[in-house]
Amino acid sequence: MNARTVRMCDRTPFRFAGLVLLSALFLVAAAFSAAAAPKAELWPHWTKHDRHSRLSIDHSAWSRFLKMYVRTDRNGVNVVAYGDVSKASRKLLDGYIAMLEMVPIATYPRAEQFAYWVNLYNALTVRVILAYFPVDSIRDIKISPGWFSSGPWGKKLIKVDDRPLSLDDIEHRILRPIWKDPRVHYAVNCASIGCPNLQKQAFTAATTEEMLDRGARAYINHPRGAEIVDGELYVSSIYSWFKEDFGGTDRGVIAHLSRYAEPPLKEKLDGVSDIAGNRYDWELNLYRRPE
Repeated sequence: MNARTVRMCDRTPFRFAGLVLLSALFLVAAAFSAAAAPKAELWPHWTKHDRHSRLSIDHSAWSRFLKMYVRTDRNGVNVVAYGDVSKASRKLLDGYIAMLEMVPIATYPRAEQFAYWVNLYNALTVRVILAYFPVDSIRDIKISPGWFSSGPWGKKLIKVDDRPLSLDDIEHRILRPIWKDPRVHYAVNCASIGCPNLQKQAFTAATTEEMLDRGARAYINHPRGAEIVDGELYVSSIYSWFKEDFGGTDRGVIAHLSRYAEPPLKEKLDGVSDIAGNRYDWELNLYRRPE
């Protein structure tokens, strides 16, 4: 054995240990990322509103886009024909988002603000997907800051009231803490099969309540929302990540599910006291033409 061989052998255990440590770090980071979700953290600036205002925001451009490209697949999931979006439709989407950027949102009443933030979130998400399409999952669009970040949620994508905002900011610093309504999770869409449906029309102040309830019923009564298997309850990971929004306990989540469940799910939920597990499908909510 020559000196070079000896030196290489001496270094091998250290290299192996380094690889093991690096692999462990990545596994820990992945597990942390999967288990942790942003907390609702109020940014007081966005609480400003005018309850006496009669102003309204025109979301018709977004509704036109949704009607053109959102389809319901054979499994009952709303999917988007990203590959069919024309240049004219991209221009329509860009113009709509640019218009929302210019809205002095503090001068609007709460109901208008809610519809505004939900539509803005969803329109930005679709635009991000289009910018990087084709992709298998939104998590593959790794533009968020941070070593172990995935997806686009932490990236500042827009300015409202001259303040840069990310998708995380809209959902977790504005929508969740201000409205404190668990149905927010059925309104914002993360471009994944496991997510509640992206609805085929824009939210408006007049339609928000009906659309939130519709979204909750559609999701909860679909297997990706809640399913009883051999007497055990399996739910979407949304109810684990954001359990605090659904009462903070398994019983709280089950009570929420029961509120929107239809027979036979509702009857089965009456005999369940805890959640056996959760799952989530991060595959892109992409419309695929029938073969």
